[in-house]
Amino acid sequence: MRRDSEYSMTPGMHQVSDTDLVKLIGGLKNGHAEEVLDRIGGLRHLATADLEILVDLPGVGPATAERLLAAVELGRRMEAQDIDQKSFVSSTDVARYFMPRMRDLRKEIFMVLMLDARNCLIRGVTISVGSLTASIVHPREVFRPAILSHAASVIFVHNHPSGDPTPSQDDLKITAQLVDAGGMIDIKVLDHIIIGRKSFTSLAGKGLI
Repeated sequence: MRRDSEYSMTPGMHQVSDTDLVKLIGGLKNGHAEEVLDRIGGLRHLATADLEILVDLPGVGPATAERLLAAVELGRRMEAQDIDQKSFVSSTDVARYFMPRMRDLRKEIFMVLMLDARNCLIRGVTISVGSLTASIVHPREVFRPAILSHAASVIFVHNHPSGDPTPSQDDLKITAQLVDAGGMIDIKVLDHIIIGRKSFTSLAGKGLI
C-alpha cells in the first residue's frame, strides 16, 4: 500500500487523481476524500463550496475545510496574476477565458479589464463580489484602477449565477452609466460580457453599447 508521504515524490503532481489531491491537501483519511468529492459534485463544486457546507462532510472539520478553501483561493490568485499576461483579440477570446473560471460561481463577480491604446491587456481587477447594483458597481470604483493604469479602454466581465447570460435591466442600466462615465474621462468601454453556464452575451455584439 502506498503511503501519503510518497505522493510528494511523484515527478508530476498532475498525474495524481482528484481524490488523492483532496486527500493530500486536506489531510483526509482513506475514503473520506472520495466521499467529499461525491457529496459536493466534484472539484468544480469544491471551488464554490462554503465553509459551512464543507465542515458538515464526513471527516472534514474546520481546519480541514480551511485548508481546502485556502488551496482553492491560491489557485484563484494564480489565475488573477495569469490574466495580466493574456492577450485578447475579441470578445469571444475574453468569454472563452472566463467561462470555465466564472460559470459555476455562486456569487456575481464584476471585473474590469484594462487595455492600452493598442488594445493590449494591461491588467484585470475584480471590482465587486455580490449582486450587481449601482451602489456596488460605482463608476468611481470601476474607473479608478483604469485611470491609475493609464488605460485607453476597458471591457467589463461579470457572471450570472443563474446560468442565464441574458442581460437584466440592471445590467443594461449600469452599463449605460459606465459608458457615459468613461466618455467623460476619455476611457472607452469596448464591451460588457456576461458569463452564463453554457454561453455568454456580448453587449457590444448585440449593439447595446
